[in-house]
Amino acid sequence: MTAYLTRLLGSARLDLAEEIVQEAMLRALQTWPYQGVPENPPAWLFRTARNAAMDVVRHESMAERKQPNVKAQMEWDPGPLDDELLNDNLGDDELRMIFMCCHPEIPRDASVALSLKIAGGFSVREIARAFLTEEPAIAQRLVRAKRQIRERNLSFDLPRGAELKQRLTAVLEVLYFVFNEGYTAHEGEDLVRRDLCFEALRLARLIASSSSAEPRVHALAAVLAFQSARLPARVDALGDLVLLEDQDHSRWDRPLIDLGFHHFNLSMQGDEVSEYHVQAAIASIHVQGHPDWSAILTLYDQLCEMNGSPVVALNRAVAVAKVRGPAEALAAIEPLIANPALREYYLLLAVRGHLLLELERREEAAACYKAALQCRCSEPERRLLRRKLAECAG
Repeated sequence: MTAYLTRLLGSARLDLAEEIVQEAMLRALQTWPYQGVPENPPAWLFRTARNAAMDVVRHESMAERKQPNVKAQMEWDPGPLDDELLNDNLGDDELRMIFMCCHPEIPRDASVALSLKIAGGFSVREIARAFLTEEPAIAQRLVRAKRQIRERNLSFDLPRGAELKQRLTAVLEVLYFVFNEGYTAHEGEDLVRRDLCFEALRLARLIASSSSAEPRVHALAAVLAFQSARLPARVDALGDLVLLEDQDHSRWDRPLIDLGFHHFNLSMQGDEVSEYHVQAAIASIHVQGHPDWSAILTLYDQLCEMNGSPVVALNRAVAVAKVRGPAEALAAIEPLIANPALREYYLLLAVRGHLLLELERREEAAACYKAALQCRCSEPERRLLRRKLAECAG
């Protein structure tokens, strides 16, 4: 909805579009408990937001100087809004919004953060966790990015040719972050937010459907499809986290696995080897059910050369443990302990606790799990940490 209103009101009025959508949400919270939830809640919200925007256009003198079709589009009454019509109005606008936020005149970190905020609906705290940075730093990036869009009146149109390629790196990074937040929610009662996972996959496939799609787009689509295929087995009937080695492979989504291999094969057309290619190769091994950990470790070594992220290094340590044992894996993650970006990253402490437990260093493992419980994480992850902590006592 924010993307749709921004296209109509103009990119300089991004803040107003956000405010109108928030007011529509607030009105729903105020009226639905008493009047009942409407038959089509998304359509109700869409209409309410559009009507509010129409009021703004009517009452502001600047509206008369806008393109005539803007007011006409807002005043157009489509009647009952069904899902197909909503998708027509909102789907492409969302992709346009991400490309606009990833304008080359905006620094890449700021453009990715803004895309997550506007198109992904992420909070500042969620974005800060995705970047492994502090919330005030993210808030400042968002303010600067919005100011640049407003002052330079950046276009909301989808770029083409060289300009599209120039923005593509940041756009793919946005989709990757959106998917990761859906795959492992950082907070809340649920581990998985399937809506985010499948929206990221949908947008990646939409870009991949372009005749000029680059191999790395197909590689990202493959990663997202492979990972999405395992979603049904990631949680049990009680909503608890099920680790990869304990998952019921029969619950994996075979059509999504096939889709992943379809895009993976397409990603091989060309000389480019991106980070997404390596991640797709790793994911493709996992979905075959009996992972070759030596091959996975080799791929992680390659990925570490391409991306020095501490999270990649942590994931590599898991593969090291499978191939070379927990002692060597423990040594591999020791340099990460002092990294300030991982200070509140519970997974580092959880992995370290797991390795210590395998080495029978139970007191140290318990200390790691207790520290991990002090970090932000979802409730299913917190329950897993408590179970692991209990193992340290036995």
